[in-house]
Amino acid sequence: AASDVYKRQMNDVLLPAKKGGYGVGFFNAVNVEMARAIIETAEELRAPVMVGTAEILLPAMELARVAEYLIPMAEKASVPVCVHYDHGLTFEKCMQALELGFTSIMYDCSTASYEENIEKVAEMVKICHAMGRTVEGELGHVGDNAGAGKLENPSDYFTDPETAADFVKRTGVDSLAVAVGNAHGDYAFPPKLDFERIRVIAEKTGIPLVLHGGSGLSDTDFKTAVKEGVAKVNIFTDIDKAGKRGIEAGLAAGEKSMMGLIPYEIDAMKEVVRDKILLFGSNGKA
Repeated sequence: AASDVYKRQMNDVLLPAKKGGYGVGFFNAVNVEMARAIIETAEELRAPVMVGTAEILLPAMELARVAEYLIPMAEKASVPVCVHYDHGLTFEKCMQALELGFTSIMYDCSTASYEENIEKVAEMVKICHAMGRTVEGELGHVGDNAGAGKLENPSDYFTDPETAADFVKRTGVDSLAVAVGNAHGDYAFPPKLDFERIRVIAEKTGIPLVLHGGSGLSDTDFKTAVKEGVAKVNIFTDIDKAGKRGIEAGLAAGEKSMMGLIPYEIDAMKEVVRDKILLFGSNGKA
């Protein structure tokens, strides 16, 4: 039944992915068109998928609104669709996401001190596990490719495998976002990922790893990262830009209304989602 599908948690899709050596895509959906592109493609490819939004995307669509379309769509989907709140920066917003029915939370305390990160995330894990929900933590810091989050020496912020093992043990997180040469947004130069580091972290923590800043990595990068222990790959920039390209194609074709542009927008985004699902190898796994 649809409600049973919806009870499927981040762990229900990520643990089999880790074991099976494939990756599950997490795509942000800040409007219904994005949500349709993601969920319809996942259904066509029989792939488990994660959808949601992040705190910095809330200006585009507030959390309560996202929940209004995303949760019913996830419940009705014929494949497992986990609704995830990504990069929750404040305790209050994470709590709101849980109240609204999101099944997993990423509580991002990666800019806090190590001990504070542990303390805050462990508290979130306690709350979420009591509610039957799951938590993603972040260790190391995945910076931005531009502006304020840009790092001078990114490798100083890479996730240390020993520290990761300690962090996982002390917080009880279900999955861990790692910094291994990846960054959010558009890459100016092709990034160099530290695959050996991914492998060692996966080995020492024993839990599914998460790759943020996935847009712009090469196909080989993704495949190798997944092979070495990444079970969840976050994609937003690629699908966001595809939607814009779709609109431009519609305008070029002479569409005169917003309604006329919608199919173009969805088709362009579906192409990206399809490519990623096939690349991560989660097709046919639902």
